[in-house]
Amino acid sequence: MRRAAARHDDLSWPGFVDALSTLILVFVFVLGVFVMAQFLLAQALTGRDEALARLNQQVADLSDLLALERKGGADLRDRIGRLSASLRDAEIRAAERDSLAARIAEAEKLATDRLAAIEALTKRQVDIDAELVRRAEALTKEQKLAAEAQAQVELLNRQMVELRLQLQRIEAALKASEKETSEQKATIADLGRRLNLALAAKVEELDRYRSEFFGRLRQILGSRPGIQVSGDRFVFQSEVLFASGSAELSEQGRVQIGEIGKILLDIARLIPRDLKWILRVDGHTDRVPIRTERFPSNWELSNARAMSVVRVLIEQGIPPSRLAATGFAEFQPLEARDDEIAYRRNRRIELKLTDR
Repeated sequence: MRRAAARHDDLSWPGFVDALSTLILVFVFVLGVFVMAQFLLAQALTGRDEALARLNQQVADLSDLLALERKGGADLRDRIGRLSASLRDAEIRAAERDSLAARIAEAEKLATDRLAAIEALTKRQVDIDAELVRRAEALTKEQKLAAEAQAQVELLNRQMVELRLQLQRIEAALKASEKETSEQKATIADLGRRLNLALAAKVEELDRYRSEFFGRLRQILGSRPGIQVSGDRFVFQSEVLFASGSAELSEQGRVQIGEIGKILLDIARLIPRDLKWILRVDGHTDRVPIRTERFPSNWELSNARAMSVVRVLIEQGIPPSRLAATGFAEFQPLEARDDEIAYRRNRRIELKLTDR
């Protein structure tokens, strides 16, 4: 872009010189016209003065002639007529002089305008010189910035070389560590296999005690109405343990939960201490909503019933750390129908022996 501006300046300079030369020639021409007009005016004024001097001499001569004699009046009148004509010519010349003075004034005004134009061009030249100085300064700054950028590029190149060397060292270290990692992976895989075997053994051991626990529950409670065994869960219908809309265990319910606590205590003595187990008590309700001051929804009712069962088990001596109470409200039904039989099945307490 600077090269384009430079070419533009090179192309515009001859035109500026031609304009300036033209203005100087016009000024010289106007000045010559002015000098010529002054010369002609001086010549005209000199001629008029000489004519007036001659007229004055003639008037004097006429006065002398009139004083001496009053004859030749006709000749005198003729001469007076000629003198009048000469005077008219002098007046015409005076008018021409005034016209010439007006032209000179116009030429002076034109010269003044030309001088103003020359001053404007001179000012423009000063502005152009200032712009050239500013561009030269900007170019100097850009050159300085380019030098700094070049220095930064050289610094970055040196840093890149150092980074490549570091990457090579890191790659060598990674290759050295890959061998150790593969050996560690083999060790970890062996440990994982052994851990899985140990966990499987613990699960099998818990399953054995779970089977024994639920086997005894079947012997004692399995034949009673309202109690079912479903897989690894022991299911009590709510009517067996609670009154309708209540979370307080009935006497019969307390007796049945007490028997479960005794069985669990017997089994717990056989379970190894390092086997993490809990008895989870889950409370469930039907779809019929409940809205009382104590139970604003089925969530509170199902949680309260599960907590009542847990409290009785704690009274029987079961450690609280081995118990968990959860409430599911109506959202885990056994039957999806909307009838009384489905509602009775869905209102329940489930016991599940599981690991933590």
